[in-house]
Amino acid sequence: MTLRSSKQMAFLRQSEIRNMTLECVKVSGINLSQGVCDTELPESVRLGAAAAMLEGTNTYTRYDGLTPLRQAIAQKVLRDTGACIDPETEVLVTSGATGAFYAACLGLFDPGDEVVLFEPYYGYHVDTLRAVSVTPRFVPLDGQDWSFSVQTLRQALGPKTRAIVINTPGNPSGKVFTRAELEQIAALAREFDLYVITDEIYEYFLYDGRTHVSFATLPGMRERTLTLGGFSKTFSITGWRIGYLIATAELCH
Repeated sequence: MTLRSSKQMAFLRQSEIRNMTLECVKVSGINLSQGVCDTELPESVRLGAAAAMLEGTNTYTRYDGLTPLRQAIAQKVLRDTGACIDPETEVLVTSGATGAFYAACLGLFDPGDEVVLFEPYYGYHVDTLRAVSVTPRFVPLDGQDWSFSVQTLRQALGPKTRAIVINTPGNPSGKVFTRAELEQIAALAREFDLYVITDEIYEYFLYDGRTHVSFATLPGMRERTLTLGGFSKTFSITGWRIGYLIATAELCH
């Protein structure tokens, strides 16, 4: 018998997030692991989706998504960050933010490359890197205040490093990177000529006076930054899997 599955997928397993959900269901517990929405989606979203289906918006789109949606994303970025994004060339609509991350990894990395993440990390980021044969390297966050050592980050960067991944506000820690911290990361990205992939799907989940800074708005960072976002958490539509990626036209196409 020679039938076998791919050796590349030998690491494949159920995510710990969903494992915790299954265990929670068994004991009728309160689920603090998976992003199960407790709020209803806005009525305008529900009615808008229903109207689109009834009007026949059910066929293939451009590979990068419906034009009105890309335009709305660009307008949202301008409103929130002041950055002018071209919806025709710099926005990709994807199957959730995780789909955006996977597309970015396929487009940027080769097997054997290395990517640095901050720990604790979002599990799907690591699993996606491993799925495309990229080696993750980790920089621990301090458990008291979620700060990081610039020296430790520098030491994690090597000749095979291609990118740094940032998740802000972060899952699962809730860490919101400050502008000063992001500027330190930006300086290293320039020094080592790295991409930065920033997952900002929780951008509106801010407490205690914290402010979200979109990494691509830092001086000189737009050309080397891929910004991931989505609607799942903000609008309580995790099952719809609508995300997006923002980058330069060169990276998007």
